[in-house]
Amino acid sequence: MKAVILVGGQGTRLRPLTINTPKAMVPVLNTPFLEHVIRYLRHHNVKEITLALSHLAQPISGYFGDGSQFGVRLNYVLEETSLGTAGAVKNAESYLDETFLVLNGDIITDLDITAMLDSHHQRKTKITIALTPVDDPTSYGLIETDVKDRVTRFLEKPSWSQVTTNMINAGAYIMEPDVIAYIPYQTKFSFEHELFPLFLQNDEPIYAYPSTAYWIDIGTPEKYLRLNKDLLNGKSNQYSLPSNKKVIIGEMCHIHPTAQIAGPAVIGSSCTVGLNVKLKGPIVIGPGCVILDDSVITEAIIWQAVNIGRKAEVKGSIIASNCRLGDDSIVEEAVLGDNVTVASGHKLKPGSKIWPRTTVS
Repeated sequence: MKAVILVGGQGTRLRPLTINTPKAMVPVLNTPFLEHVIRYLRHHNVKEITLALSHLAQPISGYFGDGSQFGVRLNYVLEETSLGTAGAVKNAESYLDETFLVLNGDIITDLDITAMLDSHHQRKTKITIALTPVDDPTSYGLIETDVKDRVTRFLEKPSWSQVTTNMINAGAYIMEPDVIAYIPYQTKFSFEHELFPLFLQNDEPIYAYPSTAYWIDIGTPEKYLRLNKDLLNGKSNQYSLPSNKKVIIGEMCHIHPTAQIAGPAVIGSSCTVGLNVKLKGPIVIGPGCVILDDSVITEAIIWQAVNIGRKAEVKGSIIASNCRLGDDSIVEEAVLGDNVTVASGHKLKPGSKIWPRTTVS
């Protein structure tokens, strides 16, 4: 089976993290998000993957190349204008000559794609949609099915009065190549609003594959933070710390003997952690970071080359690359884009979102 990953979105809900970094390259446990997804697909014997690109395409293609170092073959297709979820797949039509998987580029899941493919073939259907349960289905696409898991209705972002099930579209579809003929060329066209309803209208069967496996999208900073915490805490079967260690420290790090690290924690290479620093997990620190004496970092995600001054405090926050936090600064429940400077002694208000290259003083 081949696969298409939809990674052309602008990641607007993840801003300011995605202003200069494509959502696919946002680090998860210090590894680009998309790399986790590619390795997951390779685990399920998907060996050829097409990446549907648009926004900030070069950092993605520059990092992944032809895919050989990840055990797959990668193809790239670029949208000149937004084509929607189905239109992006139509744009990759030349690579899709057999049963293929479509995966939204902002989800991580333990969904058993191999079992889903078996179900797809047994039912001899053209489309199989993965479903996952959520606590609040009003933010997603709700899907109703009959007792045989045949889809009977689609409802995008329903109100609570319309909710009849908590099973939503998980953003993973298995399709046959002839489905592409239903999608107009170079036209904005979506699976959710147009193609799937068209199939139902024509009485073409669509089947669901319900799964309670781990599933999360990283559409917002809150969910991105939760994903990292979940993986550190072993809530996913596919992504976990090596050998179940609580603390992973990269090469060439200098950790002062008085520093206290309470896992789970991942610390990248070439980091410096000073005197009496307290790191309280779950926490991820990217490569090349410097954390000076007496600072306290709690439940945070810190990207690469961040410099944190003496007696600074960071809690429940996401700090992108090349930021500078001055001595005695306090950053709590905030999101900082890249190259942000927070002046010494300054306290950010909880909930702050600071755009790249901003100085807060």
